[in-house]
Amino acid sequence: MASCPFHESEGAPQTRFDNAARSPQSPSDRREFLKSLGTISVGLAMARLGAEPAAAGEQLQVPQVAFGKVRLSRLICGSNPFNAGSHLSSFVNQEMRSYYTPEQILKTLRRCEAAGVNCWQISGMVNLDLYRRLVDEGSRMYAISLGRDPADFPALAKAGCLAVAHHGEVTDNLFKAGKLDEVRDFLHRVRDAGMLAGVSTHMPAVVDAIESKGWEPDYYMTCVYERNRSNEELKKLLGYVPLPAREVYLQEDPPRMFQAMRNAPRPCLAFKILAAGRLCDRPETVERAFRETYQGIKPTDAVIVGIYDRYSDQPGEDAGFARRYGNA
Repeated sequence: MASCPFHESEGAPQTRFDNAARSPQSPSDRREFLKSLGTISVGLAMARLGAEPAAAGEQLQVPQVAFGKVRLSRLICGSNPFNAGSHLSSFVNQEMRSYYTPEQILKTLRRCEAAGVNCWQISGMVNLDLYRRLVDEGSRMYAISLGRDPADFPALAKAGCLAVAHHGEVTDNLFKAGKLDEVRDFLHRVRDAGMLAGVSTHMPAVVDAIESKGWEPDYYMTCVYERNRSNEELKKLLGYVPLPAREVYLQEDPPRMFQAMRNAPRPCLAFKILAAGRLCDRPETVERAFRETYQGIKPTDAVIVGIYDRYSDQPGEDAGFARRYGNA
């Protein structure tokens, strides 16, 4: 799920995600680095990025789409930053892990809900206890999950999880190995547990293949960047292999996935729309990613975005973009 730690503001660093190559490595340098980030003006960042802070007691609304028997906001909170998965560097992972204590995760989710976001995409059993705690404390947030192990389905269903999608990395590997049909049994077992069954993927070809097979999953989770290309595929496509090969994000990828999403008659949830932070150098590129995504997908589709609100009100900022561009 796309995530951007640092919204730019006057006097702030140039990026939401500082470039991993420039990340300070010594403990003293890291302290100075984080200290400098503390000067960010949250109010100014919100003004520049279109956030609409809620007044006390007020809950804003984000456009919604039908999802099974409920309606989900067209902006869904992702789980990668909560679980220290930046897709950028070990340094950023460490900063996420340090910041996102259980209490801070709950605080961020409450802010998401106040901004109009009513769904959290969790990652299997990792976040399940925290989701139950959130609901027990009065939240009406829905949860959808990624999954790999059918043994987890009873616990997910009991906790109130709406849906489970077959994990994208596993899906893509099975597709490349000619074993995509193994995913179909997973879908049946999710439905048998009483939840909606989805497929996550980073490849438009997977969506097209499943549609051609007539499986009719309840939804897709669709990464707009195809980040599972092999070294050989990258060499053929680019003429060379960038490093790290696992984190190559190409400008031409989103339109291809948008087309696959539009062709699929069922809901699709676009993720990594900010290229895992790589489009976060400037406020205008953040806004452009939201605008182009909502314009490129179906009115019945939604977007999953990771939140790292250590330095600005990202729930409010991103919900502002969803209201601005997600009204279908």
